[in-house]
Amino acid sequence: MRNIKMIIQYDGTRYKGWQKQAENINTVQGKLENILSKMTGEDVQLVGCGRTDAGVHALNYTANFHTNSNMSTDDMLKYLNDNLPDDIALLSIKNASERFHARYNILSKTYLYRINNSQVKNVFDRKYVHNIHEQLDLEKMRQCSGALIGTHDFQSFTTLKSKTKSTVRTVNYINIEEKESIIEIEVNGNGFLWNMVRIILGTLIEAGRGKLSISDVENILNAKKRAEAGPIAPAKALFLKDVEY
Repeated sequence: MRNIKMIIQYDGTRYKGWQKQAENINTVQGKLENILSKMTGEDVQLVGCGRTDAGVHALNYTANFHTNSNMSTDDMLKYLNDNLPDDIALLSIKNASERFHARYNILSKTYLYRINNSQVKNVFDRKYVHNIHEQLDLEKMRQCSGALIGTHDFQSFTTLKSKTKSTVRTVNYINIEEKESIIEIEVNGNGFLWNMVRIILGTLIEAGRGKLSISDVENILNAKKRAEAGPIAPAKALFLKDVEY
């Protein structure tokens, strides 16, 4: 049986996230599995590199599936891109080693968040940026992000309710840059809890507004209570940028 690795790009605006759900809900995984099953004549089970929330996008999302199909990867790529909706595209599809697993083999993930920090919103980019008119203090945001770097218990930064799953994760770096009123924030880590990235971003935005100091962010971490952290940043401006194996 072949193990096929896919790199996928999608606009998550109209989807209820990546993961297929029991109800007949519009998800990226569900859409792909339906077309893969038609292509191979098999019941394809697609393994993704992780969940993305409803409305979140992906520039390079990795997934894999097993099949007995003899179709070439070039023909698979063409078939999928011919039959997928316009908001999902296959960037590449290749044969992978038997042991490759899109979720378990991950070393790190990088998310990108875009803020339009201008008095004037960009009407053409409005679906993919978070518009904030008040001027954000980027240096304060960078200082506060430093408190989150490293291995910590991020219980304050997740909406995960389970008390049996570990909430310890490692954030490798948070980069904050501004390009012509567009603030781009990259968050890289070994894995992320449910809504963790968006809560980190919401907290850093509060710091940029002058509402939080670095000691406040340290206290939020130590509190291990979701209510202590900032709001969840809007999904539409978040992109899964890259996955490293």
